[in-house]
Amino acid sequence: MNTRQRPIGVFDSGIGGLTVVHALRELLPNERIYYLGDTARVPYGGKSAATIERYSLEITEMLLAENCKTIVVACNTASALALPRLESTTPIPVTGVIRPGAQAAVAATRNGHIGVIGTRATIRSGAYERALRTFDPIVRITARACPLFVPLIEEGWLEGEVTDRVVRQYLTPLVEEGVDTLVLGCTHYPLLREAIGRFLGESVTLVDSAQNCATAVMRLLEEEDLRADLDAVGQLSVALTDPPDAFLDVAIEALQLDLGPVQVRPVLHPR
Repeated sequence: MNTRQRPIGVFDSGIGGLTVVHALRELLPNERIYYLGDTARVPYGGKSAATIERYSLEITEMLLAENCKTIVVACNTASALALPRLESTTPIPVTGVIRPGAQAAVAATRNGHIGVIGTRATIRSGAYERALRTFDPIVRITARACPLFVPLIEEGWLEGEVTDRVVRQYLTPLVEEGVDTLVLGCTHYPLLREAIGRFLGESVTLVDSAQNCATAVMRLLEEEDLRADLDAVGQLSVALTDPPDAFLDVAIEALQLDLGPVQVRPVLHPR
């Protein structure tokens, strides 16, 4: 198999990274994609930096064994805490979700005040602040952890009174601070885009890290001459490190993905 026909490897701590797969499928329909969700150890958001780095290295090794041509870290927490190590140790290009999202946010803001929401680990890491300031050193940033969003999404509560109340509770301080752009700094969060957008209204621009990550991957493939031939048939393979739960059905329905049979691939040799 020539290099261009090898799959794009995508991983996340669970199933939320399928939002990135959805964006990749729309942008790059001719590509083969191999998605690996570490459902046995989800969520990464509450774990230490050392543990997240170790898990990310183990999952990356599994994707390398699938002969992937590039790897996409479809997890903001892993991108925040493990990407430098992955970039230095992985023999193929690696793309995270934070830098593309930060670049898009700086381009979108009108008043120079950007909000960022994510898991506790992502927000605590300061990774978005650092990335945003590489594009605009004087940008104002207000960051907030929203730990209840992921359980709501995984329960399938994408709409409804409870979801609207949690959205209002988390995002009211950002509105009061005056942000005009909000980065959805977790790959689960695009599934709440309608509820979040309804609360914020048209005055706040939402930046979807999944969509911007997919665009960055497309550019990388073109620059490195890794893009699949235009007549190639795209394919999606999904593997999880633990059997799927009900959230897989939620994601399939919300994203309109045709997954086919889902493999279970335990992490065989954890360090």
